[in-house]
Amino acid sequence: MSRIGNRKLIIPDGVNVEVKDNTVIVKSSKGELSLVLSDLILVEVKDNSVVTLQKCESREANIMQGTINSLINNMIIGVSKGFSKGLEAVGVGYKFNVQGNKIVVNAGYSHPVDVIIPEGIKAELVNNTEITISGIDKQKVTEFAANIRKIREPEPYKGKGIRYKDEYVRHKEGKKAA
Repeated sequence: MSRIGNRKLIIPDGVNVEVKDNTVIVKSSKGELSLVLSDLILVEVKDNSVVTLQKCESREANIMQGTINSLINNMIIGVSKGFSKGLEAVGVGYKFNVQGNKIVVNAGYSHPVDVIIPEGIKAELVNNTEITISGIDKQKVTEFAANIRKIREPEPYKGKGIRYKDEYVRHKEGKKAA
């Protein structure tokens, strides 16, 4: 039996959760998110809480119960507080620049790399080497931050590259002179 799937999700003030047909809709003043449910899972909203139940006892239903519960929890947190991911560019000449709906990244290449900001995501420049990606959808925010990080991943010898704000890059020693 799924322990994560059995937890009750408390709905905070200002957030509205509805179940219509086979879809869960979570709304607040920040925005609206929806999730299509599996046929194996039943979602009930009562007494200011959300409960996920299995329609039948099977391994797949057990797996989906925990997954759906986590996704609904992320949706509730997203529309109430929001998600953000910080990135920093480490290296000589490495920097970010936000121009309208795109981010211009200088990461040691012969040309700047342009990344278009998807709908529903905000990019805020802290300074020219730090940027914060924020939005209500956790999956979109983390995927976009990972795509920016892929432009130049941190290397283990000098630590140069684009890394997450709280990421630790383990340094290698390199060659020793004879």
